[in-house]
Amino acid sequence: MWLNPEEVALKNALKLWITERSNDFFLLQRRRGRGEPTGKISGLLVGALDTVLDSNARVTPFRILLQIPGSQISWIIASGAAMEEVNKHWDWLAHNLLHSLSVFENKEDVASFVRGKVKGLIAEESRGRQAAQEDDPEKFREALLKFERHFGLPTSEKLVTFYSCCTWKGRVPRQGLLYLSINHMAFYSFLLGKEVKFVIPWADVIRLERVSGGFMTEAVRVSTRQRQRDFSMFLNLDEAFGVLGQLADIALRRLLDSEGLELDRVLQQPARITKRILEEQALREYVLALFRLPRSERLHEVASCSVWTPHARCHTAGTLYTTDSYLGFSSREEGQCLLLIPLSEVVSVEKAESTCALPNPVIVSVRSKKAFQFIELQERDDLVESLDCRLRSLHLKQSAFRTSRSAKRTASCSNPYYTFYYDTACSDEDEMEEQVLRNTVNSQALMTAFHHSTPGMNNKNTEVVKEKLWEDHFVEFGRGVHMFRTDKVQRLVAMGIPESLRGELWMMLSDASSDLDSHPGYYAGLVQTSMGQTSLTTDEIERDLHRSLPDHPAFQNPTGIAALRRVLTAYAHRNPKIGYCQSMNILASVLLLYAKEEEAFWLLVAVCERMLPDYFNRRVIGAQVDQSVFEQLISERLPDLADHFPDLSTLSSVSLSWFLTVFVSVLPFHSAVCVVDCFFFHGIKAIFQLALAVLEANAASLCARVDDGQALMVLASFLEHVGNDQSCPGEFSQPHSDGSGNNMLDATAAGRVNITQLIIDAHERFGDLTVRKIERLRCRHRIRVLQAHEDTTKENALRVVTPEVSIPAEILADIYDLFKTEHFISLYWGDISAVAAAEAASWRRGVSYLERRYRLDLPQFKSLYGLLAPWPAGGCRRHTDTLARRTFTLLDSERRNLLSFRDFALWLDTLYCGELSDKVKLLYRLHLPPVLTDSEVHSSTKTPAVAATDRPLYMGMASERADGKGEKVKDYQEQLKQMLRDLGVDKDKDGNQPTPLMKQHEFIQFCKTLCSLFHGDPEENELFQAIAKVTSLVLQIGEATTKPAGPDGDREALVSYDDWTISLAQIVASLLTEQTLVNFLEKPGDLGNRIAAAKEKQYQQRAPLLALQHPNR
Repeated sequence: MWLNPEEVALKNALKLWITERSNDFFLLQRRRGRGEPTGKISGLLVGALDTVLDSNARVTPFRILLQIPGSQISWIIASGAAMEEVNKHWDWLAHNLLHSLSVFENKEDVASFVRGKVKGLIAEESRGRQAAQEDDPEKFREALLKFERHFGLPTSEKLVTFYSCCTWKGRVPRQGLLYLSINHMAFYSFLLGKEVKFVIPWADVIRLERVSGGFMTEAVRVSTRQRQRDFSMFLNLDEAFGVLGQLADIALRRLLDSEGLELDRVLQQPARITKRILEEQALREYVLALFRLPRSERLHEVASCSVWTPHARCHTAGTLYTTDSYLGFSSREEGQCLLLIPLSEVVSVEKAESTCALPNPVIVSVRSKKAFQFIELQERDDLVESLDCRLRSLHLKQSAFRTSRSAKRTASCSNPYYTFYYDTACSDEDEMEEQVLRNTVNSQALMTAFHHSTPGMNNKNTEVVKEKLWEDHFVEFGRGVHMFRTDKVQRLVAMGIPESLRGELWMMLSDASSDLDSHPGYYAGLVQTSMGQTSLTTDEIERDLHRSLPDHPAFQNPTGIAALRRVLTAYAHRNPKIGYCQSMNILASVLLLYAKEEEAFWLLVAVCERMLPDYFNRRVIGAQVDQSVFEQLISERLPDLADHFPDLSTLSSVSLSWFLTVFVSVLPFHSAVCVVDCFFFHGIKAIFQLALAVLEANAASLCARVDDGQALMVLASFLEHVGNDQSCPGEFSQPHSDGSGNNMLDATAAGRVNITQLIIDAHERFGDLTVRKIERLRCRHRIRVLQAHEDTTKENALRVVTPEVSIPAEILADIYDLFKTEHFISLYWGDISAVAAAEAASWRRGVSYLERRYRLDLPQFKSLYGLLAPWPAGGCRRHTDTLARRTFTLLDSERRNLLSFRDFALWLDTLYCGELSDKVKLLYRLHLPPVLTDSEVHSSTKTPAVAATDRPLYMGMASERADGKGEKVKDYQEQLKQMLRDLGVDKDKDGNQPTPLMKQHEFIQFCKTLCSLFHGDPEENELFQAIAKVTSLVLQIGEATTKPAGPDGDREALVSYDDWTISLAQIVASLLTEQTLVNFLEKPGDLGNRIAAAKEKQYQQRAPLLALQHPNR
């Protein structure tokens, strides 16, 4: 085990220890008297000493020392009771640490670095031992305190786990701790007097990958849009990489996906996420994918055991998984033996007598009078009790449901529910409602009435042979959902399931039969509810009805079209989140050919919701994720082909239809249904294997292509010639005899390809591609796909806004990032704004991807206002908040209490790139109702009306009349009116929509705002003097334009407070008289530097505020 480094004197150590292995920095030593072939006196003495010592004082016989060349001082860093234990530590040091120490010039720094690394490993091992007490282990609490102290994030930013590792700065490693929280990853190191600290939001991560090379061994590379960071020297790299991928995936699905990729309820509450929950979630995802179970299933027990397999006449070792509604068994080698037992089929779960040969046996009996024997269950009693409890609850529900159904059936007519329906017109309206329920669902598969034969093919004898093989198989392996699934079944499926059994086996392999049995009448109710309704979804369905297998006679007939319409419409009604997506019509058409209509509906449910999750939505996220996974598999499995295609998206764009339609749209029909057979048996793994086999068979032609178009033609031609020669099914059930040949490539060269041989070759060549690996790859590649969609969202937003602003494109992109980050900060730490919550809820309801735009509410806007506004209002927080609130109200033209990115960008463009008149107009509008609130108006009206000075203002002209005060004022008024006429500012430049006039109390607020902007400016005094002059001028202009003449023509009438008004044009004209003000308002602001500073301050500014809003979170 690793030890806290402790100094020892090397010269003393040599007397009691023997060095077994050594290098420049480490020694592996053995205690004298341990492991020596002959008894020497010194060894016997040391051994005797160790023996008589009490257990606390005894010394472990093996240890590892850290030594510094030229020094007599060493440090014990590891010890063990067995040579194998310390050898593991030695190998870890040699593999992960030794080659990195050579970069240190100062050898003393080596000791400091290694001691810090070992302490980190000890902390990690301690956490592993305390996993059962993860809620409050001492080390975790200590790490949490450091996390909060180093990074200053709110307490609601929950720390999930931490790892000791290194990051690299050039060629120098920085040992420290990597903290993983629900929204961020953060690294802190303090080594040799230098601090390294940074935080990376998961929302910024675009790629996670494992790399190796250089001074590092294997490392984790985290890529953002700005840079890459490598982390190495993990004690358990696989675990750390898995947790990093999980947390990034969960955060991105929660933050970036507007259509809401489904998350477990526990993952939708970030505060509840722990490392243990992540481990359980990863295992649950694997089990759901392996057995293709409903997403709502919860995993309960996982137990190692063995099951009796009658076909093999032995017990097969593996793992038993139990969920809400299923028992699942998988052999140790994935795919060798698989067993799925729905609890609805289970009659009893009993403990049998234990014997030496059969330890802890459990017998599971099912309704088909079969029993399954499980042995070697370590916690048998608890498992049986838990299963028995769930079984009783399930039986109780079934009994109550059957009683309810029986009562309804007694009250209803005794006619059979299903009748074969042909589209006919109904003349009696009273009979239509009954026929919606009773006479609109086909009771037979369409293939029974509409055959699609291929010229030159004689399938009758082949079908008989296949049926006989399957009947023999059922006798040996069982029939039903709980049939053992082995390699023999795989070979039978590869040959093609006989048409008479295809519907039954599809229902069995997908377990759609359980859904059908547990939902009697459900489909009929959907048909009754959905048919006759019109919507955008039904319009899309109608457009595609006649494009679904148009060459098949079943869909050249109104019967088949009507059945397809009902199935697609019913599913769209069941799952409006998916509704209808292109390619669903093709899959549903194939299902209707071989299954009854209601069975076809439940098969479609299984495909869309369990077997191809997230495939059929507006953005086909699941399909794009699998295409990204497929690209990586091409690079790994077909490296020569990948070298000839620098951009593998060319191939993945072609393969997208392969995955969406399970090859039905690209293969001849009879070949395609064989692929569908394999898909229901293996799941998506079969499609990956077959797609790789197709590319491998055409690798030479693809590498010789001239352009991408020619490559597409090569693949299309190959797939068109994949046939289904069924003359002798048995010949394809055996693997290649020589193990080196490839029959598929030989057949390709001969111009013929058999689908059965293609499937078998795909399984043999790529059979090591497991469900577990696919799920891990999906987790990583979902990050890339979601971030690619996010880049598209950003590009769309910038493309709309760019023509309307003068801000450079690079800076505008940075503004978008700030805008988005501000929204995320509130989502991270739970902003109390109901508006933000409503907006997030609207995203979860499914906003169209192209319509999606981030929006900010008032608290979020205030934060960005303080960071980006060019005039900080003299540091007065209160006045800054007031201006931010008024600006928000002004920009919120739709009165939804939300601002779009376009609104925000136009505002910044006015401040930093607008002309003086635009800036003044913005300030002017901030002081008009409704932006100026009633409370502010009331406070300003308490001030008595302000009158201009009686001193006349001469605009560069001498007065020709100086015979009295009244004459001077009258002459001055004429000068002002003439000035306004000359400037042509009686109307607003917008023409059609003149800006409202400003009253005196509003102008007073306007002046206060201008004064607040000058605080801290180098020319503050000059600006105050200039604004005083302008204020006096504007007051005089207001009086001149609103003051009425006296009754006798030579006496002034008093100006009413409410009558005094001024226009925007008059204010602009007055400001132009003071060059100091003009210079201030036209002074260009450095928006780039503002944004750079804002990025540094954004978290620090918002985090304390949100922490105060949520002290108990």
